[in-house]
Amino acid sequence: MELMKSTSRKSLLDPRTKLLLLAFVSVFVLGNAGGDAAAEFRVALNYLPLLLLLGARRWGPVLFAVIFYSLAYLLAVFVMPHCSGLPNFLLLAMCGIVLRFLPGILTGMYVVSTTTVSEFICAMERIHVSQKITIPLAVMFRFFPTVLEEGKSINRAMGMRDIRFGGKKALQMIEYRLIPMMTCSVKIGQELSAASLTRGLGAPTKRTNICKIGFGWCDAVTFVCLGGGLLFVILRACKVI
Repeated sequence: MELMKSTSRKSLLDPRTKLLLLAFVSVFVLGNAGGDAAAEFRVALNYLPLLLLLGARRWGPVLFAVIFYSLAYLLAVFVMPHCSGLPNFLLLAMCGIVLRFLPGILTGMYVVSTTTVSEFICAMERIHVSQKITIPLAVMFRFFPTVLEEGKSINRAMGMRDIRFGGKKALQMIEYRLIPMMTCSVKIGQELSAASLTRGLGAPTKRTNICKIGFGWCDAVTFVCLGGGLLFVILRACKVI
């Protein structure tokens, strides 16, 4: 039973496809590559993480993103043209942050939440990435989920002591949450690094892996969509279409 659980995949996409998708979102959405020629492709990349999160049944992040996307587009289309000066600058900054940073955050959330450490390491070995890069990234894959769980425990503990918004000790909320989170983050990072080295991630010999990864029809569709979008941007930038 444990072997079956370890070899099962958490998503239909291969980890290498997820990393390619993350690179596209970072370059075209966050980096604004292509300028006006990539405007339509950029909008598609904005909403692609929502489809992936829906497929992974992550309803909370999808609802959060839909609300913020809708507000950002409504403000940019209907409110911003009628403002000037400081209000226009503030709205531009807010909408820009949402539309530029949120797709990358959602894509990273999808990659981390649907990729196990074993799948990630196996994918890095397939594309011959150095262990100097693989080991820190593998630690990161376990670091953020562990920190989130630790943060939830700290919030519950502080809530029992009435250290919360609206409580009697609201002013102490930041101090009593921030310092434990910083301490736990350092400790978690050290423990995960030690655990990774103990399991042989830094060994000079090649490691075996029981997880199964490989490209499927979903990866093929993703490659076609990304390749088609990239070709469209190049042709449009060259004024062919």
